Amino acid sequence: MSFLGLNGKTFLVLGVANKKSVAWHVAQTLEAEGAKVVHSVRSAARKESVASILTGKPVYICDLEDETQTQKMAAEVGREHGPISGVLHSVAFANFSKGMQPFHETVRADFLQATAISCFSLVELARALKPFLTKDASVVSIGISSQVTAANYGYMSPIKAALESASRFLAKSFSADSRVRFNSVNAGPLKTSASAGIPGYLENYLHAEKMTLRKEALKTQEVADVAVWLLSPRSSGVNGQGVIVDAGMGLNFFDEELVKASSRIL
Repeated sequence: MSFLGLNGKTFLVLGVANKKSVAWHVAQTLEAEGAKVVHSVRSAARKESVASILTGKPVYICDLEDETQTQKMAAEVGREHGPISGVLHSVAFANFSKGMQPFHETVRADFLQATAISCFSLVELARALKPFLTKDASVVSIGISSQVTAANYGYMSPIKAALESASRFLAKSFSADSRVRFNSVNAGPLKTSASAGIPGYLENYLHAEKMTLRKEALKTQEVADVAVWLLSPRSSGVNGQGVIVDAGMGLNFFDEELVKASSRIL
């Protein structure tokens, strides 16, 4: 029996886009620990694009913007693979219909759509899956470090903050009649395909690497490892928390090297 106690348990993972995804790393680690992983992707096109890396695995299509699809997917997964011991919500979507704008110029429709998919979908998903979760199941969402206020990240920073808050309130709400836990992993900048699409992200990523205490960028597997631990019974005492995984970036404001570099510029 492994230390994490995941052997024979079933988990639902949402958000695999390719092998660079946090969701992919989490799924691989869960399977290495003897767990069964069921996947959910947003569209038929996405299912086709990941077919080669998810061969032989159960994959469901669910556009989280549509609550009806969420309910249908949850019912099918629960009926065909339940009980479910844990869920990974690694989903984010942003539509900058007028291009990247200052935050105060955010388009209402863009913000509300991104909130529905990236944040409130966690609430709808938890509600729909509740009858199929084990009493001590664990639900983990992937957010961003609370220190991320980069202008080029647009309105996604406050939406990810809302996701972390929603996770806490779900932890409280579910505690009335279950021991289901909700936590978020708030990651520093990662080298993922989704991140690569953010204008100026490379510069921020390289800066973040210099900000880490170890002077080495955060690895996606490091974030996945924390998520898997939170999904496991070994983290049973952790509930309603946002766990920051950023290799110390968020506390290293006055890094000597960066202070000297800034002073030279002045």
